[in-house]
Order: sequence, then structure tokens, then C-alpha cells
Amino acid sequence: MRATGVSKHYGPVRALDALSLEIRRGEIFCLLGPNGSGKTTFIRLLSGFLTPTAGSITVAGHDVVAEPMAARRAIGYAPEPAPLYRHMRVGEFLRFMARLRQVPGREVDAAVARVADQLDLAHKLDAPVPTLSRGYRQRVALAQALVHQPALLILDEPSNGLDPRQIIEMRHLIRSLAGHYTVLMSSHILSEVAKTADRVAVLLEGKLRGERVIQAGDDLEDWFLSLS
Repeated sequence: MRATGVSKHYGPVRALDALSLEIRRGEIFCLLGPNGSGKTTFIRLLSGFLTPTAGSITVAGHDVVAEPMAARRAIGYAPEPAPLYRHMRVGEFLRFMARLRQVPGREVDAAVARVADQLDLAHKLDAPVPTLSRGYRQRVALAQALVHQPALLILDEPSNGLDPRQIIEMRHLIRSLAGHYTVLMSSHILSEVAKTADRVAVLLEGKLRGERVIQAGDDLEDWFLSLS
């Protein structure tokens, strides 16, 4: 994924200001910043829900404006809150999403079995969506984003609203995807970013303030405060 000089204006308000980023294949990259920093705006631009005022974004070689359908096929998106249909069972929902994402009919069951195994959901496939805990709802949201094996997985605040045990489990799930998928996640929680991501970029008031590789045992507090 590459973003070059991306800006988004709402009248006189600059939600993003000339943002340039490159996310490498197989890494977990985090956009870090407080609410209102521009993280969600960038994710919506990347996923095709918004059009940039200036600049360009490419996913798997496809420009999100010039080739929107090809770019969207290369993306798996798990927004916050989890977008689940409450009248469905888990397996039914995942099969529906696989078909919606154009997984060939003969491969749908295998695709659902694959993501259910990856995310420890096999025992929940017959469960009605309303009976799931928040942690399992997040897993199902992650599964629907992976069912078509996208080039880029987008996770918007994946730990938001989870209890401590669920946060740990979600962190391990995301780390298990490293190397298999390219992951872009957004977060405002410093400790989770340090334990989950390979690289991190700080957004404040729509501008890129800094970017760094995360090393084992890193404490991001001093670095973050130096940028803000």
C-alpha cells in the first residue's frame, strides 16, 4: 500500500494534510493518534468510502480512485464496531460474506473453514450472532475481512471495548497474521501498539508527525510525547 501526498478537506477543515506512507508486504503497520487525528479519515479514503482532495493511494498496484473495484477486492476491512448481521448464525454470515466478496461458489465452504480455523471459531459456526461475546464478535469481524484472502487487511481500533483477557487474545490473533497478510491497524493505545505492530506512524491534527520501527520492549511514551 502506498499513499502519496494525500489530503482531505471538508470546506476549510483539513482532516488530512499531505500524508505519505508506504506499508510493506507482510508487516503489521499501525496508525497511532488520538480521536480526531485523521486515522479514520485515512482508512475511509483507503477503502474507497471517501475520495481524496489531493494525492493518490494504491493497493496491490491499483489506484483507489481510478480502479476502485480492483482496489476494494484487494482489501479486507474490519471496522469498529463489528459489522455483523444479528439475524444470522456465524457460519451463515461468513458464507454470505464470502459470496459477497466473490469467492467462487465451490470454494466458499473451504474459505469459511480456513478462517474459522485461523481464528478459533469452528465451535461457533452454528451460534446465532446475538449470543456472541464482544470478543467473539471481533473475531467474526476479522474472519469476514479475511475470507477472500486480501492483499491488505485493515483493522480499525481492533481492541476497542474489549476486556483485558480479550485484548490479549486479539493481540495474539493479529500477531499470528504477520507474514501471511499485510495489516494496517489504527489505535490510540500506546501499550497495545508497542506489543502488536512492526512499524508505527503518529498522526496528529491530520499530519504525519513521525514514523519508526518497533523493537522488542519499546516504550513509545517519550517518543509520542516528543512529537505532540
